[in-house]
Amino acid sequence: MISRNKGIFSSDFLVPTLGIIVALVLVEPVFALVVRPRAEQIALKLRVMAAQGASRGDNSESRSIYVIIKDPEQETEIIFAVWGFIILGHKLLQVRAERRLFKHDFIRIQPGERIIPEDALDRYKDLRTAVEREPRWRDRLLPECMLSALHRFHATNSIQDAANAVKERAELTADRLDSSLSLVRYIAWAIPAVGFIGTVRGIGLALAFAEDAIKGDIAPVTDALGLAFNSTLVALLISMVLMYVMHIVQSRQEAFILETQTYCRDKLIDVMKVPVREENTGAYV
Repeated sequence: MISRNKGIFSSDFLVPTLGIIVALVLVEPVFALVVRPRAEQIALKLRVMAAQGASRGDNSESRSIYVIIKDPEQETEIIFAVWGFIILGHKLLQVRAERRLFKHDFIRIQPGERIIPEDALDRYKDLRTAVEREPRWRDRLLPECMLSALHRFHATNSIQDAANAVKERAELTADRLDSSLSLVRYIAWAIPAVGFIGTVRGIGLALAFAEDAIKGDIAPVTDALGLAFNSTLVALLISMVLMYVMHIVQSRQEAFILETQTYCRDKLIDVMKVPVREENTGAYV
């Protein structure tokens, strides 16, 4: 399931590294060319209306999405969210590629045929050769579980040991999958943290402009408080969506692990048989 190559060319390194670069490339131009210019236009229009003494009863433009997300904190939160979604999307594609293997019959068993320990080694060698010949099967959980079961069955003459080999390999992969989401968990924590930083910065700016507010100019104070509340609002909304997507990915991964164990049990473990030796003749039956 997870490549044994842990170098800089492994997906474990490339996807997060390229993900943050892609997130920056996608988000920054949108903010520079669309969000900030549009927010400045709205702010200018509101200042003109205020200077003319126009009614601001309809202040829908002041609640525009461009105004809400225009600050650096909100941009950072969105970049982090896109980064997390890229990683989660890669995890979903991995699971999808793994589940495609369920359609393939790795162990061709004729109706009524059984696998005995003496045959397990030959089937192990055949499957190992097929896996090495087919790049799509390499480092995949299902072939590895079946190879492990065949090898254990040949070595121990025990069906239970073969089943335990599948379970051990599946549990090891489940632990790896769970640990591979640690970066996404950090991102899900970092987004609200950035929102809190924006809140603190906004309140600090509001206090710095308190003297201007006393003199009657409350615009800087309201802008600063807008930063404080908007950064937290955006952070909470984004983190909720990111956590939900991560929950979906974890559910798919857990379901895939269970399906792999079920496939190995139905297609391999259940067709294994340990012959019984007759004491008098020394033959197997």
